[in-house]
Amino acid sequence: MAKAKKLKIIPLGGLDEIGKNLTAIEYGNEIIMVDCGMAFPDDDMPGIDMVINDITYLEKNWSKIKGIFLTHGHEDHIGGLPYFLKAINVPVYGTRLTIGLVEHKLKEHNLLSKVKLVRAKYGNTMKAGQFFSVEFVRTNHSIADSAALAIKTPVGTVIHMGDFKIDTTPIVGDMIDLARLGELGKEGVLALMSDSTNVERQGYTMSERSVGERFEQIFKGCSKRIIVATFASNVHRVQQIIDAAAKNGRKVAVSGRSMENIVEISILLGYMKVPEGVLINIDNIKKYRPNQVVIITTGSQGEPMSALTRMAFSDHRKVEVTKDDLIIISATPIPGNEKSVSNVINELFKIGADVIYKALAEVHVSGHACQEELKLILALTKPKYFIPVHGEHRHLVLHKELAANVGIPHKNSFVLSNGQVLELDTHSAKLAGTVPAGKILVDGLGVGDVGNIVLRDRKHLSEDGLIIVVVTISHDDKEMVSKPDVISRGFVYVREAESLIDGVRNVAAQSITDCLGKRNMDWAILKSSLKSSVARYIYEQTKRSPMILPIIEEI
Repeated sequence: MAKAKKLKIIPLGGLDEIGKNLTAIEYGNEIIMVDCGMAFPDDDMPGIDMVINDITYLEKNWSKIKGIFLTHGHEDHIGGLPYFLKAINVPVYGTRLTIGLVEHKLKEHNLLSKVKLVRAKYGNTMKAGQFFSVEFVRTNHSIADSAALAIKTPVGTVIHMGDFKIDTTPIVGDMIDLARLGELGKEGVLALMSDSTNVERQGYTMSERSVGERFEQIFKGCSKRIIVATFASNVHRVQQIIDAAAKNGRKVAVSGRSMENIVEISILLGYMKVPEGVLINIDNIKKYRPNQVVIITTGSQGEPMSALTRMAFSDHRKVEVTKDDLIIISATPIPGNEKSVSNVINELFKIGADVIYKALAEVHVSGHACQEELKLILALTKPKYFIPVHGEHRHLVLHKELAANVGIPHKNSFVLSNGQVLELDTHSAKLAGTVPAGKILVDGLGVGDVGNIVLRDRKHLSEDGLIIVVVTISHDDKEMVSKPDVISRGFVYVREAESLIDGVRNVAAQSITDCLGKRNMDWAILKSSLKSSVARYIYEQTKRSPMILPIIEEI
């Protein structure tokens, strides 16, 4: 009798981190993927633009992949798609707005005509290969058209919740389809994968509509120009800002490339409705009095090149912040971005502007479920096995404990790490080794060509600076033509440290002379000796260790 096949769930990103969500689900000779995201670089990644997933395992098994199924259109779920699809071209499935955002992204990378994009409606079931069919189930999140995925496999149904919350009064459309999730629970759910982001928060997440009411209160009677920074992808939030502006007789201008793109796509697809004459070009804001204008901008996370950051540091070409501005930061800092956001807020205060942020007023609500909502999903779906996803390690562990409170045995909950393989069948689940999973760094047009060694050098340069020692040696008599030249960048200012630089010249000259006098001298020994001698001298004199770059010329 042939051995029964096992279902494999393989998270390749999104665990022990916030971002680059990607999960492979494999059965027999077929694989489907859930999401394909990116992450923003950490502070210890100078110069890096974004981080994507290591897809070595999927590249080795490219012929098995039947499709990518997207839960929603946030960058941490779709941002890695262009890089993946350049390597492996497979169909992409998603709801209408999600696919609209993907189209724009693929167009920028000249991939739109090459990739098959499939629009799904809630309740639609898409067949993928012989073994998989995927149903899109309505959820609520901070972007329209979010979906949970009910993945039917030969050994049972796996539900991936994507990012979600339960919003009983959503801005657009209906609330999350709890009835369908309950039906799936009655039919039998083998495994549930659920969003862990807000597992530390008790109670329920507030409705998005409450933010709109707060905007109307702030806008009413405000005599200043209003600038609101929020996530570009939060279509509902942007809609509420526009509604509050229109209600108070203000024009709306949009700043920031991603904000402009998403507003354009959302209006085109009918997800955003703007009263006629309200939207104006950012170039025309000076034609109106301050109390007639609202600017919606990117930069709620303090990103260095974002519109709000450039405004705060007086570096924006079209908007100059003054004491006559009211700035609303309608977002909570993503873990790791707190310092950047704080710096921007401080700069705005220095200018004299009024600033409202979440610590002062309820101008943001989360798109992620809190404890009571998470428990409700667990109770409705009644999964045999539970896999917390989308969170740092503590979030995953706490979600496992929360699941135990509603009856999921500890032995049936699995806190995984990226690359770990979970094997399931109808009556068992176990860990079954690992596959390659990690970070690929994107730097400009380079993908993966910056690794740990380059990052280490960048960090070294940024912290300690650089000393370049240039030595010219005569080819005929193997002697120095002149004393070494010393160039300092980011270490000391040469004119104010002449004695130190002279000392470096003398140590370098002595090191070269000693090496040239040896019979077995070669260029590698010469460079190594020069580098170590200069490094030792500088450390003795300053207790600092700049990068030493020896350059030896022969004439």
